[in-house]
Amino acid sequence: MNEIKWGIIGCGDVTEVKSGPAFNKVPHSQLVAVMRRDAAKAEDYAKRHGVPKWYSNATDLINDPEVNAIYIATPPLQHEEYTIAALAAGKPVYVEKPMALNSIAAQKMADASKEYGVKLVVAHYRRAQPLFLKIKSLLEENVIGDVRLVDLKMLQPTTNNVIANTAENWRINPAISGGGLFHDLAPHQLDLMLYYFGEAKKVNGLASKQDTAAPVEDLVTGHILFENGLVFNGLWCFSAPENEQADSCEIYGAKGKISFSVFGQYIKLNVGNNEETINFEPLQHVQQPMIEQVVAYFRNGGGNPCSAEEALETMKIMDAFTA
Repeated sequence: MNEIKWGIIGCGDVTEVKSGPAFNKVPHSQLVAVMRRDAAKAEDYAKRHGVPKWYSNATDLINDPEVNAIYIATPPLQHEEYTIAALAAGKPVYVEKPMALNSIAAQKMADASKEYGVKLVVAHYRRAQPLFLKIKSLLEENVIGDVRLVDLKMLQPTTNNVIANTAENWRINPAISGGGLFHDLAPHQLDLMLYYFGEAKKVNGLASKQDTAAPVEDLVTGHILFENGLVFNGLWCFSAPENEQADSCEIYGAKGKISFSVFGQYIKLNVGNNEETINFEPLQHVQQPMIEQVVAYFRNGGGNPCSAEEALETMKIMDAFTA
């Protein structure tokens, strides 16, 4: 496969800027078809983005002979079905996070990739962004010494601007999303922990519905003991007061600390009496660096930037925190 010709299943709001345009900006990559169940919206997206074909049925897009790779950007409910259908058709898949509704569905997707011998990548795209690569290099260079502890806090009010805008707030419908805002945002954060620190040895957590009017748990705590001895503590609350918002991750080492915001643009480095702030420019298309790596992988020019097996471990941790 030399030229990657993409079809998008689920050309909703998340694909407008974050991902969709990037498929035409990466070498050897072209967006040739999009699908949305609302035919009028699919046609509108195709015309606005200069995409030659549009569909209202996922099967028709998957079976389009010109499409040789599939990007699945639907809500998590459809990830399993569409991923397995595309893999069965012999077409490699790039699927949004969270990988699926739960780890059981994610396991089926991973198994299908092996069964059909077709490539599968999960869109934990922060792995490829300069800010998070810089953190990885600081850790690998042992700048803060041996890492001891990670403390993560995500505190947001009921109405917030962290998530993408959608006409229907499906993220708080567990039948569609798998859970609440934790299931939408925590995959980014937890995947980075596995990316930085390796395998988890022990995982536990608690989930509670503090806002009784909400259909899902809005408070989650989680703890991970990694194989290397590192301890992770995480707190997520999506019914916090407006003036107590937080999006912070602090990595404590024997010689210092790295602080950053998973949804921000900075790193603070404290070593001894020295403090340094490193700022990053926002990316126009946040998934473009990851899509570059996915295209290289599909063209046999690089490794899998986030395998199904890696993303499955994130799903297992989320299940353990919210069980």
